[in-house]
Amino acid sequence: MKSPVKLVASYLIGLVFGLGITVSGMANPAKVLAFFDLAGAWDPSLALVMAGALLVTVIGYRLAWRRPKPLLDNSFDLPSATGITASLVIGSLVFGIGWGIAGFCPGGALPTLGTGRSEVLVFVAALIAGMLLARVIRHSVLKLSTTKILSKNKP
Repeated sequence: MKSPVKLVASYLIGLVFGLGITVSGMANPAKVLAFFDLAGAWDPSLALVMAGALLVTVIGYRLAWRRPKPLLDNSFDLPSATGITASLVIGSLVFGIGWGIAGFCPGGALPTLGTGRSEVLVFVAALIAGMLLARVIRHSVLKLSTTKILSKNKP
């Protein structure tokens, strides 16, 4: 179980993120879709929001890596995978297609849940269904590949 300090920190970080998404207009799917409308009424403001987020991230990482450990944990939790895999590419494509169709990405949709708008509820339900489907597919593929490897190794 997380300590109360970690829970409060998580809440505050989520609050700042949600406020940033909302204030920047990225919780509005029409604004996001306008960014993707290169041939029509293109709105470049999403690029500015991303550039601002990238700048804050670069500064934040530079400050964090100077520390021997995080403020609220014993060690940095870094991913072990560093390569570009088929699963990463396919997931990125599916994410981008979904974002382009719906105008929501998970980061923008979750703070917007508080509005109670039906399209956000449908999007988040589809997001959860997609995550569960991906888990089933990944498990099935892993099981199938394991079965093939085991059958090749039989005498």
